[in-house]
Amino acid sequence: MNNSDKENVLNKSVINWYPGHMAKTRRLISEKFNLIDIVYELIDARIPYSSKIKDIYDVIRNKPKLLIMTKKDLCDLKVTQKWVSYYENLGTKVLLVDLNNNADYKKIIDTTYEMMNKVQQKREGKGLKEKEIRALVVGIPNVGKSTLINKMANRHVADVGNNPGVTKNISWLKTPYNISLLDTPGILWPKISEEKIALNLAAMTSIKQEVLPIDDVAVYILKTLHEYYPTLLKERYQISNVDDFEEVYNVIGKNMGAMKNGEVDYDRVSKKIINDIKMEHIKDITFDR
Repeated sequence: MNNSDKENVLNKSVINWYPGHMAKTRRLISEKFNLIDIVYELIDARIPYSSKIKDIYDVIRNKPKLLIMTKKDLCDLKVTQKWVSYYENLGTKVLLVDLNNNADYKKIIDTTYEMMNKVQQKREGKGLKEKEIRALVVGIPNVGKSTLINKMANRHVADVGNNPGVTKNISWLKTPYNISLLDTPGILWPKISEEKIALNLAAMTSIKQEVLPIDDVAVYILKTLHEYYPTLLKERYQISNVDDFEEVYNVIGKNMGAMKNGEVDYDRVSKKIINDIKMEHIKDITFDR
């Protein structure tokens, strides 16, 4: 992709990526709407604004909702906690969790019981047995939906992957907690109209790498680390500033041995930078401010 093509993608700030299964997901959720008791919306704690589905209320309308911020172990807790407060001030129930921490995912179960308590009490008053809670699990790709489902189901029922688009179908899954989960593929919106949101999603591999030029994503990561986390930048790449990206790439490329015919392989450097976040070599970061 040449420079004018890149400018055409980024300067217009309209990125189209809406696979058919995502459109199908929205339709199927609408069809099953009356069966749903509560919605689990998962977002990435490193990008708690960019990873939030913009028109989710058009789909779930007035259903009780629990906003689950995943990847607590990877985020900058001080910054992300401000986002927790922000959403709570809007009246949303929020949990910040590490889905690999048993105590954290059990908080989701306990909070679900609390949120559904009035419904269960009303049924008890009518002499009815306790209702099986039906929870819709939604979120953009790669925020941990399958991890949550496998934990709650206490067995491997959903594929887990560090790439967007692992889950393709929609299905009900039983758990031992009197909660059934409606698993859904990751949803994005038809057009990502803000450049920074698109770059944040790409940096956290919530959209596929081919959607944006990888060098633009890698440079964005370096710029953001330089702005917010200069110590991490120094520790990981042995660079202190990003004024000259040709020099930056040369330093990183030589340090990692990304050479081709005696010259630095810039594509390999870009992929390395993106993969450093994907493979969790760079932690304690939150890009949304």
